[in-house]
Parts: sequence; structure tokens; C-alpha cells
Amino acid sequence: MTVTISGSTGIAANTATQSIDLPQGTTAQRPASPANGAMRYNTTLNQTEVYSGIAWTILSSQSVSASYLIVAGGGAGGYSNAGGGGGGGTLAGSTSLTIGTTYTITVGAGATGGSSSGSGTGNNGSNSTGFSLTAIGGGGGGNVTGNGASGGCGGGGGSNGTTGYTGGAGTSGQGYAGGNGLGSNSYGPAGGGGGASAVGQTAPSGSQAGGGGAGLSSSITGSSVTYAGGGGGGCNIGSNATGGSGGGGNGGINSGTQSTAGTANTGGGGGGGAGTATGGSNGGSGIVILSVPTSQYTGTTTGTPAVSTSGSNTIMQFTASGSYTA
Repeated sequence: MTVTISGSTGIAANTATQSIDLPQGTTAQRPASPANGAMRYNTTLNQTEVYSGIAWTILSSQSVSASYLIVAGGGAGGYSNAGGGGGGGTLAGSTSLTIGTTYTITVGAGATGGSSSGSGTGNNGSNSTGFSLTAIGGGGGGNVTGNGASGGCGGGGGSNGTTGYTGGAGTSGQGYAGGNGLGSNSYGPAGGGGGASAVGQTAPSGSQAGGGGAGLSSSITGSSVTYAGGGGGGCNIGSNATGGSGGGGNGGINSGTQSTAGTANTGGGGGGGAGTATGGSNGGSGIVILSVPTSQYTGTTTGTPAVSTSGSNTIMQFTASGSYTA
């Protein structure tokens, strides 16, 4: 039951919900000559506002608590006797979203594998952004003549059979360094790419390249999923190096085992190549996930995120760039 309060205009007491219903309207519908202290709910801004005598002012800051996971694109494996790509940098935590504000989300692409036409070093993955935060793309794996690149997680170092090159550094709070290649061995085993929760493995022996570092497990969607594993290193002859948990690709062997790409939308690093027949593989694309209380979910998104519920929360999984308005 709604009862108009005596002496008021446009304000009603709702006895069914024990609340007062304020006048509602868009910004364009604000009164032309409001009285000082006039109060209304602005449906354009999703905020309560009051007229101060000079301008309409938001009465109080209104926000909603949210959890996020931001994973950048994975780095790619290098071309020959090459390190695995590093996993995409990963950020997880909670934030306050201001009601009525639109948050732009960018999902980083996975990097392209090293090729014989270039330096042979794997490329770095692209950054993912959201909520004023940036996750750094994974570092590319080093080639037969070079170090792994720094990134969210570092790329593994290459090997030329005489010199083992150094893995790239990870970004503090986002991922770990790549492993080193092993020198003094004609097989040229390379290092694994770093993962979001562990360093890439340094090549352990002359016939074994280093495996990719493990990724980070998250249950933000309601079930446990691992993201941003490093790619395994490649070597000329010997045993295959596996990628790290969380989408890391496997390294290649020049006898005919092709390296594999990082898994899409995990930020996994690509496997390192072994030579002419088995070049480096691409990194996996990233992902941005946002979880908000279902009671405060607005449904206003762009970019067609996958939307699901878990318990009392609504989860948006962005696999391509888009936005959410709180």
C-alpha cells in the first residue's frame, strides 16, 4: 500500500516495504526551477541527488562490491631450440564499482610464434585491462641466439648448443620468470616459460627442455579453473617438454614433434619450437571475469560476455573486449 505523505508533493510512503518512494526521472527530466533541498532519484545516473541551490549534487556515493580476475594474453614460443612463451600476467582481487559508471574492459590477444623470417624470438602477448588495472602480456620465448623476453610471466631462454640463454623476468604480483636454456650440449634444450604461480623450468639435462611454470587456480566462476601456465621449451633432440597447468602449450622436438599453442582464453604461453620443421607456437588469448551480487547486477554490458550465476553472485566472462555499467 502506498500513502501520500500529508503536505508533500511527489513523495509517498510505501507501507508494504517500509520505505519512502522518491520521485524518479532522467537527467533531462530534472525540474526547471527546483526548490533548494529538492531530492529525487536520477534514473540516468542510478543515483539519489539533491538540489543545493546552485546545482544538482549526488547525495552520497553509491557502490557495489565486486570480485575480478584479469588475465593477459600469453607470450609465444620462439622458433628454434627455443624457450616457451610466458603466461599472461594475472590479477585477482576485489574492488568497489560506482553505480552508474561504465567500466571498459580490454581482453589481450595471444602472441604470434617466432618465425624464420624474423629474429625467431616469440612475441609478447597483449595486455588486458579493466577497473583501472592492467595485466601485462606474457613474454616471448627466446630463440637459438637469445634470452627470453620479460612480461607478465617471463619467456624461457633459448639455447644454441654452446650457450644457454636466460629466461625473461616476470612482473611482480602478476607472474614468474622463465627458465634458462642449457648450454654445452648439441641438443640445445631451452627453458620453459614462467607461469602465474611458478617459475618456468630450467632445462634439466642435455636431452630434456624445461617445462612451463604452473598457472594460477581461481574459483571466481564457481568452479576451479587454472589460468596463465607457461609454455614448454623446445630442443633439437630429446624429450618433449610439457606446458604448465593453465593452458601452457608443449614444446617441440626437431625430430618431428610440433610445439602446441597456448589454450585460448586462459592466457597460456605457447610452446617453444625446435627448428625448421617445428617452429614456435602462439600464445593463448586472455580473459577478464567480473563477479557481482545478483541483487545489484544491472545487465548493462557490451561485448557479449558469457553470463552465469553461482550462489548469490552473477558472473560475467569477457573473452573479447566490452564494458559493464554498474
